[in-house]
Amino acid sequence: MSDMKRRGFGARQLVGALLLATVACASAGSARAAVELIPSLGITKSTDGSAGDAQTSGGIAVRFPLVPFLKAEGGIGYRQESFGSEETKLRQWPITTSLWLTPIPMLYAGGGVGWYRTTIDYPSSVPYKDSTTLETGVHLGGGLNVPIAPHLGLDFNGRYIFMQKDNNNIQVPTTFNPNFWTTSIGLAISL
Repeated sequence: MSDMKRRGFGARQLVGALLLATVACASAGSARAAVELIPSLGITKSTDGSAGDAQTSGGIAVRFPLVPFLKAEGGIGYRQESFGSEETKLRQWPITTSLWLTPIPMLYAGGGVGWYRTTIDYPSSVPYKDSTTLETGVHLGGGLNVPIAPHLGLDFNGRYIFMQKDNNNIQVPTTFNPNFWTTSIGLAISL
């Protein structure tokens, strides 16, 4: 990636983070709904035919109301999987932002965009060097947030992730061909 592209990507990240923080602060003052902190565990599976079995993943997200029927979310996660004879490892740290429509308070659906830092570790027996890339992806999904106690709920979430061919031109998928899927369960802690 050239220095100019890196600087442009960094500036977009900074502007996006500032916008997200501004909206979060404005929304946090709302007396009707609380900001939620959601640590989660899940499973992730690549749709690549040479990928191994589904692997555990983890993450943490902050979700907050924008209006009564719309919530915004920012999150970071971690996943790892093995390819081939279990010697080639893929590790990924997605940073995602999402908008969720909430037609009823417990149910949500929507999507968002993410930046996926991916490291591939090759075995020493092959002539390839380990590599790290930063790619953009689009996700579509939804979930269920079930209250279990005051200020506490169970959050069930599922997503399909579509990696982008061009990181500078995000495209909404026109065919259903995700690169991987993930499903998780988390604790929604109202702050």
